[in-house]
Amino acid sequence: MSTDTVPDTRPFAWFRTLGPKGKRAFVGSFGGYGLDSYDFQVLPLGMVAISAYFGISSGQAGLLSTVTLVMSAVGGIGAGILADRIGRARTLMASVLVYAVFTALCGFAPTYELLLVFRGLQGIGFGAEWAAGAILVAEYASSQYRGRTVAFIQSAWAVGWGLAVVVYTVVFNLVDPDLAWRVLFWTGALPALLILYVRRNVTDSPKTEASRTKEKQRGTLRGIMRGKLGRTTFFASLLATGVQGGYYTLATWIPAYLKTDRQLTIVGTGGYLAFQIAGAFVGYITGGYFTDWLGRKKTFVLFAVLSAVLIVGYTAVPVGADTLVLLLGFPLGFCTSAIFSGFGAYLAELYPSALRGTGQGFTYNLGRAVGSLFPTIVGFLAVTMGIGGAMIVGAFGYGVAVIALIWLPETVGTELE
Repeated sequence: MSTDTVPDTRPFAWFRTLGPKGKRAFVGSFGGYGLDSYDFQVLPLGMVAISAYFGISSGQAGLLSTVTLVMSAVGGIGAGILADRIGRARTLMASVLVYAVFTALCGFAPTYELLLVFRGLQGIGFGAEWAAGAILVAEYASSQYRGRTVAFIQSAWAVGWGLAVVVYTVVFNLVDPDLAWRVLFWTGALPALLILYVRRNVTDSPKTEASRTKEKQRGTLRGIMRGKLGRTTFFASLLATGVQGGYYTLATWIPAYLKTDRQLTIVGTGGYLAFQIAGAFVGYITGGYFTDWLGRKKTFVLFAVLSAVLIVGYTAVPVGADTLVLLLGFPLGFCTSAIFSGFGAYLAELYPSALRGTGQGFTYNLGRAVGSLFPTIVGFLAVTMGIGGAMIVGAFGYGVAVIALIWLPETVGTELE
Protein backbone atom coordinates (compact mmCIF):
# COMPACT_ATOMS: atom_id res chain seq x y z
CA MET A 1 0.00 0.00 0.00
CA SER A 2 1.03 3.61 -0.47
CA THR A 3 2.15 5.89 2.35
CA ASP A 4 -0.97 7.96 1.70
CA THR A 5 -3.32 5.10 2.74
CA VAL A 6 -1.33 3.66 5.65
CA PRO A 7 -0.65 6.40 8.23
CA ASP A 8 2.87 6.51 9.67
CA THR A 9 2.50 7.76 13.24
CA ARG A 10 6.20 7.87 14.06
CA PRO A 11 7.88 11.23 14.76
CA PHE A 12 8.92 13.01 11.56
CA ALA A 13 6.92 10.57 9.44
CA TRP A 14 6.35 13.47 7.04
CA PHE A 15 10.09 13.55 6.33
CA ARG A 16 10.49 9.78 5.92
CA THR A 17 7.75 9.61 3.30
CA LEU A 18 9.57 12.10 1.06
CA GLY A 19 12.03 9.45 -0.12
CA PRO A 20 15.72 10.09 -0.92
CA LYS A 21 15.10 12.59 -3.74
CA GLY A 22 12.39 14.36 -1.79
CA LYS A 23 14.67 14.73 1.22
CA ARG A 24 17.39 16.32 -0.89
CA ALA A 25 14.79 18.65 -2.41
CA PHE A 26 13.66 19.55 1.11
CA VAL A 27 17.22 20.42 2.20
CA GLY A 28 17.80 22.57 -0.90
CA SER A 29 14.49 24.40 -0.54
CA PHE A 30 14.92 24.88 3.22
CA GLY A 31 18.37 26.39 2.69
CA GLY A 32 17.18 28.55 -0.16
CA TYR A 33 14.27 30.00 1.79
CA GLY A 34 16.29 30.49 4.98
CA LEU A 35 18.97 32.43 3.15
CA ASP A 36 16.26 34.29 1.22
CA SER A 37 14.97 35.45 4.59
CA TYR A 38 18.46 36.46 5.70
CA ASP A 39 18.95 38.63 2.63
CA PHE A 40 15.56 40.29 3.14
CA GLN A 41 16.05 41.00 6.85
CA VAL A 42 19.35 42.86 6.50
CA LEU A 43 17.38 45.86 5.20
CA PRO A 44 14.99 46.41 8.14
CA LEU A 45 17.82 45.66 10.60
CA GLY A 46 20.03 48.30 8.98
CA MET A 47 17.18 50.75 8.30
CA VAL A 48 18.03 53.26 11.05
CA ALA A 49 21.71 53.42 10.02
CA ILE A 50 20.79 53.65 6.32
CA SER A 51 18.34 56.48 7.00
CA ALA A 52 20.97 58.41 8.94
CA TYR A 53 23.70 57.80 6.33
CA PHE A 54 21.66 59.04 3.37
CA GLY A 55 19.55 61.54 5.35
CA ILE A 56 16.25 60.12 4.14
CA SER A 57 12.76 60.34 5.65
CA SER A 58 10.78 57.46 7.13
CA GLY A 59 8.64 57.45 3.98
CA GLN A 60 11.72 57.04 1.77
CA ALA A 61 12.98 54.30 4.08
CA GLY A 62 9.67 52.47 3.76
CA LEU A 63 9.94 52.78 -0.02
CA LEU A 64 13.07 50.61 0.07
CA SER A 65 10.99 47.78 1.48
CA THR A 66 8.08 48.42 -0.86
CA VAL A 67 10.30 48.35 -3.97
CA THR A 68 11.78 45.05 -2.78
CA LEU A 69 8.35 43.52 -2.40
CA VAL A 70 6.91 44.93 -5.62
CA MET A 71 9.82 43.57 -7.62
CA SER A 72 9.54 40.28 -5.77
CA ALA A 73 6.13 39.93 -7.42
CA VAL A 74 7.80 40.23 -10.82
CA GLY A 75 10.33 37.61 -9.79
CA GLY A 76 7.76 35.31 -8.25
CA ILE A 77 5.38 35.41 -11.20
CA GLY A 78 8.24 34.91 -13.63
CA ALA A 79 9.65 32.08 -11.55
CA GLY A 80 6.27 30.37 -11.43
CA ILE A 81 6.08 30.36 -15.22
CA LEU A 82 9.70 29.18 -15.49
CA ALA A 83 9.07 26.43 -12.93
CA ASP A 84 6.31 25.04 -15.16
CA ARG A 85 8.48 25.32 -18.28
CA ILE A 86 12.10 24.50 -17.32
CA GLY A 87 11.54 22.79 -13.97
CA ARG A 88 11.46 23.64 -10.26
CA ALA A 89 15.11 22.85 -9.42
CA ARG A 90 16.60 24.96 -12.23
CA THR A 91 14.41 27.90 -11.27
CA LEU A 92 15.48 27.52 -7.64
CA MET A 93 19.16 27.84 -8.59
CA ALA A 94 18.56 30.95 -10.69
CA SER A 95 16.61 32.66 -7.90
CA VAL A 96 19.34 32.07 -5.29
CA LEU A 97 21.99 33.53 -7.60
CA VAL A 98 19.96 36.69 -8.27
CA TYR A 99 19.11 37.54 -4.67
CA ALA A 100 22.66 36.81 -3.43
CA VAL A 101 24.39 38.98 -6.04
CA PHE A 102 22.14 42.02 -5.67
CA THR A 103 22.08 41.90 -1.87
CA ALA A 104 25.87 42.17 -1.92
CA LEU A 105 25.72 45.03 -4.46
CA CYS A 106 23.42 46.96 -2.10
CA GLY A 107 26.41 47.26 0.22
CA PHE A 108 28.34 49.16 -2.47
CA ALA A 109 25.56 51.67 -3.29
CA PRO A 110 26.97 55.24 -3.16
CA THR A 111 23.54 56.91 -3.23
CA TYR A 112 20.03 56.27 -1.97
CA GLU A 113 18.75 56.08 -5.54
CA LEU A 114 21.20 53.36 -6.52
CA LEU A 115 20.43 51.44 -3.33
CA LEU A 116 16.77 51.60 -4.36
CA VAL A 117 17.66 50.10 -7.76
CA PHE A 118 19.81 47.30 -6.33
CA ARG A 119 17.21 46.48 -3.70
CA GLY A 120 14.54 46.24 -6.39
CA LEU A 121 16.67 43.83 -8.41
CA GLN A 122 17.33 41.80 -5.27
CA GLY A 123 13.57 41.56 -4.86
CA ILE A 124 13.29 39.67 -8.16
CA GLY A 125 15.34 36.78 -6.77
CA PHE A 126 13.71 37.10 -3.37
CA GLY A 127 10.25 36.49 -4.81
CA ALA A 128 11.40 33.78 -7.20
CA GLU A 129 12.86 31.46 -4.54
CA TRP A 130 9.62 30.69 -2.71
CA ALA A 131 7.71 30.15 -5.94
CA ALA A 132 10.13 27.39 -6.96
CA GLY A 133 11.06 25.84 -3.61
CA ALA A 134 7.60 25.49 -2.10
CA ILE A 135 6.18 23.81 -5.19
CA LEU A 136 9.17 21.48 -5.45
CA VAL A 137 8.63 20.12 -1.94
CA ALA A 138 4.80 20.12 -2.14
CA GLU A 139 4.99 17.77 -5.12
CA TYR A 140 7.21 15.30 -3.28
CA ALA A 141 5.08 15.39 -0.11
CA SER A 142 2.38 12.88 0.82
CA SER A 143 -1.12 14.38 0.81
CA GLN A 144 -1.67 13.55 4.50
CA TYR A 145 1.53 15.34 5.52
CA ARG A 146 1.74 18.07 2.89
CA GLY A 147 0.68 20.90 5.20
CA ARG A 148 3.32 20.22 7.84
CA THR A 149 6.02 19.33 5.29
CA VAL A 150 5.78 22.64 3.47
CA ALA A 151 5.38 24.38 6.84
CA PHE A 152 8.84 23.18 7.81
CA ILE A 153 10.11 24.90 4.66
CA GLN A 154 8.35 28.06 5.87
CA SER A 155 10.12 27.70 9.24
CA ALA A 156 13.40 28.35 7.40
CA TRP A 157 12.30 32.00 7.29
CA ALA A 158 12.68 32.23 11.08
CA VAL A 159 16.09 30.52 10.91
CA GLY A 160 17.35 33.03 8.35
CA TRP A 161 15.83 35.88 10.32
CA GLY A 162 17.53 34.72 13.52
CA LEU A 163 20.88 34.42 11.74
CA ALA A 164 20.48 37.96 10.39
CA VAL A 165 19.80 39.33 13.89
CA VAL A 166 22.90 37.58 15.28
CA VAL A 167 25.11 38.95 12.49
CA TYR A 168 23.52 42.40 12.87
CA THR A 169 24.21 42.46 16.61
CA VAL A 170 27.85 41.46 16.13
CA VAL A 171 28.55 43.75 13.17
CA PHE A 172 26.90 46.86 14.63
CA ASN A 173 28.79 46.42 17.90
CA LEU A 174 32.17 46.08 16.17
CA VAL A 175 31.83 48.44 13.20
CA ASP A 176 30.81 52.09 12.90
CA PRO A 177 27.13 52.34 11.78
CA ASP A 178 28.11 54.20 8.57
CA LEU A 179 30.00 51.08 7.46
CA ALA A 180 28.16 48.40 9.44
CA TRP A 181 25.03 48.45 7.27
CA ARG A 182 27.23 47.89 4.21
CA VAL A 183 28.99 44.93 5.83
CA LEU A 184 25.59 43.46 6.63
CA PHE A 185 24.63 43.59 2.96
CA TRP A 186 27.97 42.12 1.85
CA THR A 187 27.37 39.02 3.94
CA GLY A 188 24.32 38.44 1.75
CA ALA A 189 26.59 37.08 -0.99
CA LEU A 190 27.17 33.84 0.95
CA PRO A 191 23.88 32.15 -0.15
CA ALA A 192 25.35 31.77 -3.65
CA LEU A 193 27.25 28.74 -2.30
CA LEU A 194 23.92 26.91 -1.97
CA ILE A 195 23.73 26.68 -5.77
CA LEU A 196 26.44 24.02 -5.70
CA TYR A 197 24.32 21.77 -3.50
CA VAL A 198 21.14 22.26 -5.52
CA ARG A 199 22.89 21.61 -8.82
CA ARG A 200 24.39 18.32 -7.62
CA ASN A 201 21.56 16.94 -5.50
CA VAL A 202 18.13 18.38 -6.28
CA THR A 203 15.78 17.22 -9.05
CA ASP A 204 12.09 17.68 -9.77
CA SER A 205 9.54 15.06 -8.73
CA PRO A 206 9.56 12.33 -11.44
CA LYS A 207 5.78 12.48 -11.86
CA THR A 208 5.88 16.25 -12.18
CA GLU A 209 8.69 16.11 -14.73
CA ALA A 210 6.75 13.58 -16.81
CA SER A 211 3.61 15.73 -16.65
CA ARG A 212 5.57 18.85 -17.57
CA THR A 213 6.95 17.30 -20.74
CA LYS A 214 3.56 15.93 -21.86
CA GLU A 215 1.32 18.93 -21.23
CA LYS A 216 0.82 21.26 -24.18
CA GLN A 217 -0.46 24.18 -22.11
CA ARG A 218 1.89 24.90 -19.25
CA GLY A 219 3.11 28.02 -17.53
CA THR A 220 0.72 30.60 -19.01
CA LEU A 221 -0.99 33.45 -17.18
CA ARG A 222 -3.99 33.05 -19.47
CA GLY A 223 -4.47 29.52 -18.15
CA ILE A 224 -4.94 30.66 -14.53
CA MET A 225 -7.29 33.50 -15.50
CA ARG A 226 -9.94 31.40 -17.25
CA GLY A 227 -13.24 30.13 -15.84
CA LYS A 228 -13.24 28.80 -12.27
CA LEU A 229 -9.47 29.12 -12.04
CA GLY A 230 -9.80 32.85 -12.72
CA ARG A 231 -12.04 33.27 -9.68
CA THR A 232 -9.69 31.17 -7.59
CA THR A 233 -6.73 33.25 -8.75
CA PHE A 234 -8.43 36.52 -7.78
CA PHE A 235 -9.37 35.50 -4.24
CA ALA A 236 -6.13 33.61 -3.59
CA SER A 237 -4.27 36.80 -4.55
CA LEU A 238 -6.48 38.79 -2.16
CA LEU A 239 -5.75 36.29 0.62
CA ALA A 240 -2.01 36.63 0.00
CA THR A 241 -2.31 40.43 -0.10
CA GLY A 242 -3.93 40.65 3.32
CA VAL A 243 -1.59 38.23 5.07
CA GLN A 244 1.58 39.69 3.59
CA GLY A 245 0.47 43.27 4.05
CA GLY A 246 0.11 42.58 7.75
CA TYR A 247 3.34 40.63 8.02
CA TYR A 248 5.62 42.99 6.12
CA THR A 249 4.34 45.92 8.14
CA LEU A 250 5.84 44.19 11.17
CA ALA A 251 8.97 42.84 9.45
CA THR A 252 9.86 46.27 8.09
CA TRP A 253 9.08 48.48 11.07
CA ILE A 254 9.48 46.54 14.33
CA PRO A 255 13.29 47.02 14.51
CA ALA A 256 12.88 50.77 14.02
CA TYR A 257 9.92 50.83 16.43
CA LEU A 258 11.99 49.19 19.17
CA LYS A 259 14.91 51.57 18.66
CA THR A 260 12.97 54.84 18.26
CA ASP A 261 9.60 54.56 20.02
CA ARG A 262 10.89 52.28 22.81
CA GLN A 263 14.47 53.64 22.91
CA LEU A 264 16.19 50.24 23.02
CA THR A 265 19.90 49.72 22.35
CA ILE A 266 21.26 47.53 19.53
CA VAL A 267 21.75 44.61 21.92
CA GLY A 268 18.34 45.28 23.48
CA THR A 269 16.65 45.30 20.09
CA GLY A 270 18.31 41.98 19.25
CA GLY A 271 17.07 40.48 22.53
CA TYR A 272 13.48 41.56 21.92
CA LEU A 273 13.59 40.29 18.37
CA ALA A 274 14.89 36.95 19.66
CA PHE A 275 11.57 36.38 21.44
CA GLN A 276 9.64 37.21 18.30
CA ILE A 277 11.87 34.98 16.12
CA ALA A 278 11.54 32.06 18.55
CA GLY A 279 7.77 32.46 18.38
CA ALA A 280 7.95 32.63 14.58
CA PHE A 281 9.91 29.37 14.32
CA VAL A 282 7.48 27.50 16.57
CA GLY A 283 4.56 29.12 14.76
CA TYR A 284 5.68 28.03 11.31
CA ILE A 285 6.01 24.41 12.42
CA THR A 286 2.87 24.32 14.58
CA GLY A 287 0.80 26.04 11.91
CA GLY A 288 1.61 23.22 9.50
CA TYR A 289 0.07 20.65 11.84
CA PHE A 290 -2.99 22.87 12.26
CA THR A 291 -3.49 23.01 8.49
CA ASP A 292 -3.52 19.20 8.32
CA TRP A 293 -5.76 18.79 11.40
CA LEU A 294 -8.25 21.70 11.14
CA GLY A 295 -8.08 22.27 7.40
CA ARG A 296 -6.50 25.09 5.42
CA LYS A 297 -9.27 27.71 5.72
CA LYS A 298 -9.98 27.41 9.45
CA THR A 299 -6.27 27.72 10.18
CA PHE A 300 -6.00 30.90 8.10
CA VAL A 301 -8.98 32.46 9.89
CA LEU A 302 -7.74 31.49 13.36
CA PHE A 303 -4.31 33.03 12.98
CA ALA A 304 -5.54 36.07 11.03
CA VAL A 305 -7.78 37.08 13.92
CA LEU A 306 -5.11 36.42 16.53
CA SER A 307 -2.47 38.33 14.53
CA ALA A 308 -4.69 41.42 14.19
CA VAL A 309 -5.44 41.43 17.92
CA LEU A 310 -1.77 41.05 18.83
CA ILE A 311 -0.63 43.89 16.57
CA VAL A 312 -3.04 46.21 18.32
CA GLY A 313 -1.95 44.97 21.73
CA TYR A 314 1.79 45.08 21.01
CA THR A 315 1.80 48.69 19.81
CA ALA A 316 -0.57 49.87 22.56
CA VAL A 317 1.72 48.83 25.44
CA PRO A 318 2.61 52.04 27.34
CA VAL A 319 6.19 53.30 27.54
CA GLY A 320 7.95 51.78 30.52
CA ALA A 321 6.23 48.40 30.30
CA ASP A 322 9.07 46.92 28.26
CA THR A 323 8.81 43.50 29.89
CA LEU A 324 5.30 43.14 28.49
CA VAL A 325 6.56 44.10 25.02
CA LEU A 326 9.26 41.45 25.37
CA LEU A 327 6.78 38.75 26.33
CA LEU A 328 4.23 39.70 23.67
CA GLY A 329 6.92 39.26 21.03
CA PHE A 330 6.63 35.46 21.26
CA PRO A 331 2.87 35.13 20.54
CA LEU A 332 3.11 37.91 17.95
CA GLY A 333 5.85 36.05 16.10
CA PHE A 334 3.97 32.76 16.56
CA CYS A 335 0.65 33.87 15.07
CA THR A 336 1.94 36.07 12.25
CA SER A 337 4.15 33.17 11.12
CA ALA A 338 1.76 30.26 11.69
CA ILE A 339 -0.66 31.79 9.19
CA PHE A 340 1.97 31.35 6.45
CA SER A 341 2.37 27.63 7.10
CA GLY A 342 -0.60 26.67 4.95
CA PHE A 343 0.26 28.76 1.89
CA GLY A 344 2.62 26.35 0.17
CA ALA A 345 0.27 23.39 0.41
CA TYR A 346 -2.95 25.37 -0.14
CA LEU A 347 -1.87 27.18 -3.30
CA ALA A 348 -0.36 23.99 -4.75
CA GLU A 349 -3.68 22.20 -4.20
CA LEU A 350 -5.69 24.93 -5.93
CA TYR A 351 -4.02 24.41 -9.34
CA PRO A 352 -3.41 21.51 -11.77
CA SER A 353 0.17 20.33 -12.36
CA ALA A 354 0.72 22.15 -15.66
CA LEU A 355 -0.29 25.49 -14.11
CA ARG A 356 0.78 24.95 -10.51
CA GLY A 357 3.97 26.97 -10.65
CA THR A 358 2.27 29.81 -12.50
CA GLY A 359 -0.75 29.87 -10.20
CA GLN A 360 1.22 29.67 -6.99
CA GLY A 361 3.87 32.13 -8.14
CA PHE A 362 1.31 34.64 -9.41
CA THR A 363 -1.11 34.67 -6.48
CA TYR A 364 1.45 34.67 -3.68
CA ASN A 365 3.64 37.29 -5.27
CA LEU A 366 0.89 39.56 -6.53
CA GLY A 367 -0.27 39.55 -2.92
CA ARG A 368 3.26 40.41 -1.85
CA ALA A 369 3.39 43.32 -4.32
CA VAL A 370 0.09 44.86 -3.26
CA GLY A 371 0.80 44.08 0.39
CA SER A 372 4.12 45.90 0.01
CA LEU A 373 2.21 49.19 -0.01
CA PHE A 374 1.52 48.71 3.69
CA PRO A 375 5.10 49.44 4.90
CA THR A 376 5.21 52.63 2.81
CA ILE A 377 1.84 53.77 4.19
CA VAL A 378 3.16 53.14 7.69
CA GLY A 379 6.29 55.15 6.91
CA PHE A 380 4.30 58.20 5.85
CA LEU A 381 1.75 57.90 8.68
CA ALA A 382 4.58 57.56 11.19
CA VAL A 383 5.45 61.24 10.67
CA THR A 384 2.31 62.24 12.57
CA MET A 385 1.29 59.05 14.42
CA GLY A 386 4.66 57.59 15.36
CA ILE A 387 5.77 54.18 14.13
CA GLY A 388 3.80 52.29 16.77
CA GLY A 389 0.55 54.11 16.02
CA ALA A 390 0.95 53.72 12.27
CA MET A 391 1.59 49.96 12.48
CA ILE A 392 -2.12 49.46 13.20
CA VAL A 393 -2.42 49.44 9.39
CA GLY A 394 -1.12 45.86 9.50
CA ALA A 395 -4.20 44.65 11.37
CA PHE A 396 -6.37 45.78 8.45
CA GLY A 397 -4.57 43.35 6.16
CA TYR A 398 -5.62 40.34 8.21
CA GLY A 399 -9.25 41.42 7.91
CA VAL A 400 -8.88 41.43 4.11
CA ALA A 401 -7.52 37.87 4.27
CA VAL A 402 -10.52 36.58 6.23
CA ILE A 403 -12.94 38.13 3.72
CA ALA A 404 -11.10 36.53 0.76
CA LEU A 405 -11.47 33.05 2.28
CA ILE A 406 -15.26 33.20 1.94
CA TRP A 407 -14.95 32.51 -1.81
CA LEU A 408 -12.14 29.95 -1.70
CA PRO A 409 -12.55 26.14 -1.36
CA GLU A 410 -11.18 23.83 1.33
CA THR A 411 -8.49 21.55 -0.13
CA VAL A 412 -7.14 19.48 2.78
CA GLY A 413 -6.48 15.88 1.68
CA THR A 414 -6.27 16.77 -2.01
CA GLU A 415 -4.08 14.45 -4.11
CA LEU A 416 -1.74 16.19 -6.56
CA GLU A 417 -1.83 14.46 -9.94
